[in-house]
Amino acid sequence: MLAFASAKRLGFDLDPAFVREQVKHLRGFIADHRKDWAEKKGTGGQVDTAGWLLATLGAAGEKPDDDTRSIANYVLARHADKPSWTVSSNRPPTQASSFTTSWLAVRSLKEWGADGAKDAIAKRIGSAREWALQTPAKDTEDRVYRLRILKDAGASNADVAAAAKDLLGLQRADGGWAQLPKMASDPYATATALAALAEAGGVSPTAREYRDGVRFLLRTQASDGTWHVTARAKPIQPYYEGGYPYGKDQFLSSTAASWAVIALAAAVEK
Repeated sequence: MLAFASAKRLGFDLDPAFVREQVKHLRGFIADHRKDWAEKKGTGGQVDTAGWLLATLGAAGEKPDDDTRSIANYVLARHADKPSWTVSSNRPPTQASSFTTSWLAVRSLKEWGADGAKDAIAKRIGSAREWALQTPAKDTEDRVYRLRILKDAGASNADVAAAAKDLLGLQRADGGWAQLPKMASDPYATATALAALAEAGGVSPTAREYRDGVRFLLRTQASDGTWHVTARAKPIQPYYEGGYPYGKDQFLSSTAASWAVIALAAAVEK
């Protein structure tokens, strides 16, 4: 939905029926777990699930209501004894970084938090900002979402620029980014880096580094329009076919493709 929203802003058509189906699916999931949100238990995936649920509803144009406020209140209460939010699983690269989880929490509270909790929300976002400033990033995923946290949590322009420079420093000669130092550049790491640099890092899509990244994405796109990224997370549920190519790699690959659309959209005039 985030990818489709980026394309829609460029003027591409987005079938309203498709959006309604996605929203219906999400609303059904939320309704099934309404008691879990209300009791601050959350669901599998915890803040990651809650954060992406709210981000997806936002991309679909949904407005705050009792359900979204309940989810945001769960996020506010989760890990209240810590300076940030901690990832609940180890499924790299998408669910293995507390920077990712903390950014999802910050975004959720900013966009969906209840008006009556403004002071508590501001305190937690400020705590996450300080945590991000003091905690070293270990890999590309950390750096992508550290940059996003600092931008969305109101860090100084200098601190945001330094985080963007840190992420730019990982760009390879081929124009791409790798998930880990010993891995090759891939579309997931590249697209998430570009999207963060454009949306949070103040890097213009016309900059040489950005254009080099765009060329990497175009070069690695398959003839059918897809991108392939090899999965490295250990499976925790029975395999099912989702309809995207590449078998067991399809879930990370489709995520990479979504971020690629977002990164490419930033570089295209409306």
